[in-house]
Amino acid sequence: MTDLNGRIALVTGANRGLGAAFVTGLLDHGATKVYAAARRPETVAVRDPRVVPLALDVTDPESIRRAAETASDISVLVNNAGIAVNQSLVSGDLQEIRREFDTNFWGPVLVTRALAPAIERNGGGAIVNMHSALSWLALGSYSATKAALWSASNSARVELAPAGIQVVGVHVGYVDTEMAAGAEGVKVPPAQVVDEALEAVRAGEAEAIVGDVARHVKSKLHEDVRALYPQLAR
Repeated sequence: MTDLNGRIALVTGANRGLGAAFVTGLLDHGATKVYAAARRPETVAVRDPRVVPLALDVTDPESIRRAAETASDISVLVNNAGIAVNQSLVSGDLQEIRREFDTNFWGPVLVTRALAPAIERNGGGAIVNMHSALSWLALGSYSATKAALWSASNSARVELAPAGIQVVGVHVGYVDTEMAAGAEGVKVPPAQVVDEALEAVRAGEAEAIVGDVARHVKSKLHEDVRALYPQLAR
């Protein structure tokens, strides 16, 4: 478990939506400083003397290196930055799919590699990775990126445990943000996602399963794959 009081954190994709909610939530849980990382740090919406806007493009190794040098005092990392290009894996635009993997999978992996040593040096802490219920329920290229990140989180959790670093994977359905503006169905408020994710950190949990959709999908994982994909049964 990781007590968030007095911690210094970094949130990727922090300029709006869920990322901005994580910045606010970390401050509410006692963080003394939060690096709000974004490609354009001037767009960071949360204005607070404890918030430090930080330039970070998670697809650019040099940008990651510079950010890691600046944020060498952190002990909590939230890998939140992500995109959705809505492509078919079979017939979609391969360049767009690669861009999605660069952001949603390689981004968190590279940021974790760059910042985990600092977290260890600072006495250990936590890394939060934003997965999705679509890590388990396939919807084209986006699901593939999130499934890959889920697997990477599971591996990182084992590797980083001896360093005193907790890894929490957050699974949720649609979140009420700009990314899901065109989606139909129930949407989870960003504040709920943040509260449940940070509570999982404080409680020493490995995962936060947020909302009815994510809980329902996870409950089906032990069943035949056709329980998740009824179209296969036809």
